[in-house]
Amino acid sequence: MSNEAAMVPEDAQLTDGFHLLMEALEMNGIDTIYGLLGIPVTELGRLWQARGNRFFSFRNEQNAGYAASVAGFITKKPGICVTVSAPGFLNGLTALANATTNCFPMIMISGSSEREIVDLQQGDYEEMDQLNIARPHCKAAYRINRTEDIGVAVVRAIRTALSGRPGGVYLDIPARLFSTTMSAEDGAKSLFVPVDPAPSQLPGPDAVARAVDLIKGAEKPLILLGKGAAYAQCDDEIKALIEETGIPFTPMSMAKGLVPDTHPQCAAAARSLVLKESDVVVLVGARLNWLLAHGKGKTWGGSTKFVQIDIQANEMDSNVPIAAPLVGDIGSCVAALRAGLSGMEKPAAWASAVAEKASGNRAKLSTKLTTATPVMNYFNSLGAIREVLKNYPDINLVNEGANALDNARMIIDQYQPRRRLDTGTWGVMGVGMGSCVAAAAETGKPVVAICGDSAFGFSGMEAETITRYNLPVTIIIMNNGGIYRGDEASPEHQVSCMVFNPKTRYDQLMIALGGEGYRVTTPEELAETLDSAIKSGKPTLIDAIIDPAAGVESGRIGNLNVVSTIGKK
Repeated sequence: MSNEAAMVPEDAQLTDGFHLLMEALEMNGIDTIYGLLGIPVTELGRLWQARGNRFFSFRNEQNAGYAASVAGFITKKPGICVTVSAPGFLNGLTALANATTNCFPMIMISGSSEREIVDLQQGDYEEMDQLNIARPHCKAAYRINRTEDIGVAVVRAIRTALSGRPGGVYLDIPARLFSTTMSAEDGAKSLFVPVDPAPSQLPGPDAVARAVDLIKGAEKPLILLGKGAAYAQCDDEIKALIEETGIPFTPMSMAKGLVPDTHPQCAAAARSLVLKESDVVVLVGARLNWLLAHGKGKTWGGSTKFVQIDIQANEMDSNVPIAAPLVGDIGSCVAALRAGLSGMEKPAAWASAVAEKASGNRAKLSTKLTTATPVMNYFNSLGAIREVLKNYPDINLVNEGANALDNARMIIDQYQPRRRLDTGTWGVMGVGMGSCVAAAAETGKPVVAICGDSAFGFSGMEAETITRYNLPVTIIIMNNGGIYRGDEASPEHQVSCMVFNPKTRYDQLMIALGGEGYRVTTPEELAETLDSAIKSGKPTLIDAIIDPAAGVESGRIGNLNVVSTIGKK
C-alpha cells in the first residue's frame, strides 16, 4: 500500500491516479481520446470507455497524435493523445512537434518508467527520460509525481496549450502514479476548471491606427488568410472585413473555405499576380515563412508593406520589416480594423483587375480539367472529384502528397471553414489517416481523403482503424506508381528507389481490412464511384490509376530539392 493510502482512514472512500486523470479531463469538457494502449496505460482506455467516453485506438502512436492535433484545430479545445512509454512516446513525439509548429492545441499523455530507476540508468522496462526529450518539441512539458497534483497538471496543460499561440504540451505520468490511491474526497477537491484559459489580447490603439492608415493609403491592398484565421473561429468578422473593404483576399491552404473559394473577391486563382503587385498585404493568422517565400524574392514585388496580425510579438520582423504589427488575438484585431476602416473607399479598379485575371486563369484551368487523356492525369481526375464535391459543401477534405496535394489545393474548392486538412507548415507526409479519423469523429460529417500513393504508405494501416469504427471516410489514392511519378528507369541491379510495385492493389487492401475497395481508370468511373461512396457512408478506398508520367519532382517546391552537379555540365 502506498504512503498516501496509509494516511487515509480505513473507512474512507478511495480514488486513484487513473480515476483522477479521467475526472480532470471530463471536468474540462473532454470526452474523446486518441491513442494506442499498452503498458502502463491499458487500463486507462478501458476505464475511459466504461464511463461512456470515446477512445479511438490506432495502429501507430504517430497517427493518433496527428488525429489529436487535428481535433484541436477543428474544435479549439486541446486534442488528447495517450501513448505507452519510450518507443510509443517517441512515435507520438513527431505529432506533438508538428502540432506545436502548426499552432494546434494538443496534449500528449504518456506513461513512463519509474524515476528512481531512470535517473540512475538502472535499466527499467522501456527506460527513457521522456520529459527532457519532449521539452524542445512542445510549448511545455510537465511530469506528475503525486496524485494530488493531477488536477493542477491537467489545468496547466490546458491553459498552456490554448493560451497565446496554441501548441502541444506533454504530460509525463510515471506508471506507479496511475494506481496510487488517495482519499476520494481530497481527490475531488484537487480538481478544477481554469478560468479564461485563452484570454483575449487587445491590440494597442496606436497600432490599430497605424495599420488603418496604411491600408487606407494602399492602391493595391490584399488580405492574406492563414490557418490561424480559421482556427480563431471569428469567421463572420473576417468575412465582414473583406466585404466591407472590398479588398481581394487569398487563403493559405488550411484557410480555404473560411470565406468560400467561389466568393467574387477570392484572388486564389490570381495568386501570383496579387503577391507580386500588392503594395499592402494584411496577414491574418499567416506567417511569412517558406510557404510565402519569407516575404521576399521574386514572389513579391520588393516594396510590399505588411500589416501582420499575430498574438506573438516576436513573430513580427521574422523575415522582413513589418510596417504595421498588430499584436493580439485575431478576433479582437479584426474587429478593431473593421471599426477603423468603416466607410473606406473600396479599391474598385484593383479588385476588378484581380477578378479579371482570376477569371481568365480559371477558364484556362477548366479546359485542362475536362480534357480526355489515354490514362487519367492529375487534372482530369481532380476535375471529376471537384464536380462531385460541389454537391457536398460541408464535407471534410483531407489532402496529402506532393502533386496530389498541390494540384488538389489549386483545383478543389472549399465552401466552409476548417473543412480542409492537409500537411500544414512542415509539409509532413503521413497525416492523412489520422486526420480522417479526427475529422469524422469531431464533426460527424463525411470525409474524403485525396492522397498520393507515397503519402498513403505512411499511415495506410489506419484504414483498419477507419473500418473498425465504421467511419464515413472515402480514401482516394492518386496512384501513379511512385514517388512524384512512377516511370523512372531502374538500374540493372535493383528496382529504382523512386518507383513502387505496379501490381499493388490498394483497393484489395481496403477490402481485406473490412472496408469497400474499388479500382477506377477513367474520370467518369472516379466520379460515379466517389459519389456512391459518400452516399453510402461506408469506409471506402478508391484506387485511381494515374499516368505514371504524371507529376513533377517535389510538387511545386522543386527549387528546394538539392541536386548533385558532379559530372554535369
